[in-house]
Amino acid sequence: MQIEAFRELISRVTGEIAGKPLDASLGEELNRRYPPDSDVFRAIESACHAAIESGWMCDREAGGIQFGRVIKPGPETHGFSVDVVRMRDCAGPHHRHPTGEIDLIMPTDGNALFDGHAAGWHVYPPDSAHYPTVSEGEALVLYLLPEGQIEFTRKQ
Repeated sequence: MQIEAFRELISRVTGEIAGKPLDASLGEELNRRYPPDSDVFRAIESACHAAIESGWMCDREAGGIQFGRVIKPGPETHGFSVDVVRMRDCAGPHHRHPTGEIDLIMPTDGNALFDGHAAGWHVYPPDSAHYPTVSEGEALVLYLLPEGQIEFTRKQ
């Protein structure tokens, strides 16, 4: 899996959601259009595994979490950045989503959950914040961030 092919795959999704409000209805739409058994979901999941194998995705590690920004925001991805993390039964650093966050949850074993959500899409609205947490196994989580905006914080 090459980065150019991955960018093209992601841009199909970002092209359809660009300009839409990041809210629960967008999450519902993504889960209808691209459920875990869809060709698009499976293609993204397979591409992530291949990219990790190739060494250019999730190429950094801290606290047992593998991560990395794969694509910076730009016109090819309609202003979204793409980050991917691999986590197993742990919580990541607290952060805030100034413009929202769209998560694609891909369990790699068992029935892993991300913030209590099973395989599929979850959308956090603008100004939301959380400790990203994977429980009940291991999961890859792909984050789409409008304009690449994320603020790592200390929970107050």
